Amino acid sequence: MDFDLPEEMSALREMTRRFCAEEIGPHAREWDRTGEIPMDTIKKMGELGFMGTLAPADLDGAELGYLGNAIVMEEFARQCGGTALMLAAHNGLCQGHLLVAANDEQKKKYLPALARGEMIGSWCLTEPSSGSDAAALKTRAELRGDEWVINGSKMFITNGDRAGLFIVTARTSDESKTKGISAFIVERDTPGLSTGIKEDKMGMRASDTVPVNFENVKIPRENLCGELNMGFIDTLKVLERGRIAIGSLSVGLARGAMEEAVAYAKEREQFGKPIIQHQMLQFMLADMATQIDAARLLCRKAALLQDSGQSSEIESAMCKLFASEIATKACLDAIQICGGYGYTKDMPMERLMRDAKLCEIGEGSSQVQRLVIARKLLDLRKGA
Repeated sequence: MDFDLPEEMSALREMTRRFCAEEIGPHAREWDRTGEIPMDTIKKMGELGFMGTLAPADLDGAELGYLGNAIVMEEFARQCGGTALMLAAHNGLCQGHLLVAANDEQKKKYLPALARGEMIGSWCLTEPSSGSDAAALKTRAELRGDEWVINGSKMFITNGDRAGLFIVTARTSDESKTKGISAFIVERDTPGLSTGIKEDKMGMRASDTVPVNFENVKIPRENLCGELNMGFIDTLKVLERGRIAIGSLSVGLARGAMEEAVAYAKEREQFGKPIIQHQMLQFMLADMATQIDAARLLCRKAALLQDSGQSSEIESAMCKLFASEIATKACLDAIQICGGYGYTKDMPMERLMRDAKLCEIGEGSSQVQRLVIARKLLDLRKGA
């Protein structure tokens, strides 16, 4: 068992780290304030392959696999959680659903523009009355002749404000709660599609989040993505992979908090010496480092399982659960180490902490992850 990254992945990490330090980090506070990532930056990200990490090379993607995507997510989140979240929704959810369920014609039509960053992708699952109970969605799609007609509302949709393409889940049958949902490809300029006002969020503010409404939205019959009534099954596969990205994003936030705390503690003097020489702070930093490394290993294990074509249902839940919770703790401890300064916007810890909290909620809350893990364990025990 080799824990060292392959040479090409080490090179990817260093290239991504340099780009994020130069192009993302210096602007993260301003983007947090304005709630917007400039399109010029997104264009640069597309040119370097960051907007197509999972897409195949023959469709203009970087084809980095899930390990490569995890590395990219950690480095972006180290500098700006909101930018990393934009990428997670664009690569892992929107393109991820296309990769899981779309036919060859659909992939050829949509993936190249998404992978090049010419168009931002969004994924529409959550509704005002269905969050953790995602299969309770009420948005409905009806086949009328050669067109699907979609009516309903989605809530908390990442990238919804600027997306050019939406993957939308809707009910197509009432015979089964889970086997009565389908997914559809909806282009931005389709009549009847509208977005609401951006949410004024606690964190991840650089990433836009909006409600998306569908009023008699008509799309071609061939815009069904995947098998009819099997969209929720595909959704679970997308979430399984997406949780690796959120886990890695959490690792990046935690690492950022630790590195900033270490830098501050080396300079700040109290009681006649730098506070990093006080054993109590050393223990706090030691715990951070241990938990971050453990979270990273969990994420990479899940990523490698996906890259080998295996299921990572329980591993994805574990890495997302553990990494998100230690990220919030690391950020809070970093603020404590930096004292009053850490509580101000002059230092990045308070922004990282606000960003980290969402990782315990989005793409399946910590409580949902514990349910996934527990149910899997119970199944294993029954079969023992």
